[in-house]
Amino acid sequence: MSSIRSATDNAAAVESAAAPRDERQVWDLPVRIFHWSLVAGVLASYVTSRLGPEYFSLHLASGYLVTVLVAFRLLWGLFGTRHARFASFVRGPRAIARYAVGFLRGRPARHAGHNPLGALMVLALLATMFVQASTGLFSNDEIFNTGPLYAWVSEDFSLQLTSLHKLLFNWIAAAILIHVLAILVHRLLTQENLVRAMWTGRKPAHAVNGDEVIGSSRLVLALLLLVIVVAALAWLVTHAPVDGPSSFE
Repeated sequence: MSSIRSATDNAAAVESAAAPRDERQVWDLPVRIFHWSLVAGVLASYVTSRLGPEYFSLHLASGYLVTVLVAFRLLWGLFGTRHARFASFVRGPRAIARYAVGFLRGRPARHAGHNPLGALMVLALLATMFVQASTGLFSNDEIFNTGPLYAWVSEDFSLQLTSLHKLLFNWIAAAILIHVLAILVHRLLTQENLVRAMWTGRKPAHAVNGDEVIGSSRLVLALLLLVIVVAALAWLVTHAPVDGPSSFE
């Protein structure tokens, strides 16, 4: 384990050394992989849902992907690197209002990680996507396709969860649109390319203090958490009853 950790730290050091001197590392590799994998997972879920019932197996696979990714990100928000942790970017109403005022005036305050408004969007997207993916596990299309945990609930409750599953996507789509627009406005106001930062993990040096730079992506811990999440979901799916919906409400 120590050799793996040493190799991970060395890789992070090489990545940091290879970075341009006017940029500093902020986003770890697990956060970046999560972000772009979630984009792919949500897009795949939408496309497969529109293609029809015959693509249900692919829709289910994309749902598993989103479930695993969101569950992992929630854990990474507790145990991950500095700017990935919720404690480092979730702020109270006063800080949010202060940042919002500066943003509307065209002078948003500098934040190495997520700013207070961005933090709200992160929380909203994680919450809605987690509920979206979770309800899909219990859903059914009233024809022949059912989620893997369908038999754990009653028929009526499954239909209610299915309705919520469909409705939530509209809210997710709206949140994604707002998220993209906010990134564009932020780029206009600050000239900071947040999309590139989430790809490379680096931000301009003037936006990141020396003590805010991360030195490692903690890949061993990330892999361990991912294995735990996948194992938990696999256990739930494989231990679900297969003899029809439950009789309790």
